Amino acid sequence: MLSYNSLRIVCPFRALLHPNWLMTNRQTVNTTVTCSAHFVSTSFPKKDTWQRKCNLKSTGNESKLIYSTYTASSTRNYCTGKFKLNCWNCKQPLYETPAFFCMACKAVQPPEEGTSFFNIMDCDYKFSLDTQKLQKRYLHLQRSLHPDNFSQKSVKEQEYSESYSALVNKAYQTLLKPLSRGLYMLELKGMRIEEGTDSGADPEFLIELMEINEALDEAKTPEEASKIGQHTKGKLAVLTEEIDAALLKGQLQSAKALLAQMKYFANIEEKVKEKLSEFM
Repeated sequence: MLSYNSLRIVCPFRALLHPNWLMTNRQTVNTTVTCSAHFVSTSFPKKDTWQRKCNLKSTGNESKLIYSTYTASSTRNYCTGKFKLNCWNCKQPLYETPAFFCMACKAVQPPEEGTSFFNIMDCDYKFSLDTQKLQKRYLHLQRSLHPDNFSQKSVKEQEYSESYSALVNKAYQTLLKPLSRGLYMLELKGMRIEEGTDSGADPEFLIELMEINEALDEAKTPEEASKIGQHTKGKLAVLTEEIDAALLKGQLQSAKALLAQMKYFANIEEKVKEKLSEFM
């Protein structure tokens, strides 16, 4: 008679669903363990081949063999690849995304619908960006895609260059400033900050804004207005760090609330500029 302190079972997945199929070749087991099963399945397109992996983990010793029937769902995971587009002019495949030009015939391509501004500007998808790198990318694309470069080309290329040039400009302006960048990141997640909605704002925050606006209206000298401007810049710097931290953690609601505050202070910053221009 054979004796084991523990039992390790390697079996087809159907044995987990049908315990009667699980046999021990008539070997007696003195001590068994209750196991929890973790099932991973993947599929391959060729001949619908399946690969299964079962991990059995001990959950405690028992004095008898216990079977648990698990309800499992088989999920087919198909390998998906992004289809490569072809050049509208020479029909050769386009290997870059987004594709501004065809590598074969050098023809400018139409903007790809749904391409994010981060991809267009070759930036990582994050709130904290290298704005100098962003500016270099912008200048490079504008030089390459400027409509004047295609004045002797076909009408289609002229139209595509104008569309891409406008899109690049919009992408640059959106990602350049923290506020518009953050709002765009929320938009990509399906979230928006509605205009003129103060109902959810902190009353103390609204009082602070009112006092700042009143002080700005009453400012009699450039020094007084500049002092308010410096205070506002400090607030915006703190909010930028807090928004970055919230987005890195995936805390979208917190980021949304902080961006709403940033909108107010950005508005005050513009008012300060207008006030300073009045003293000139």
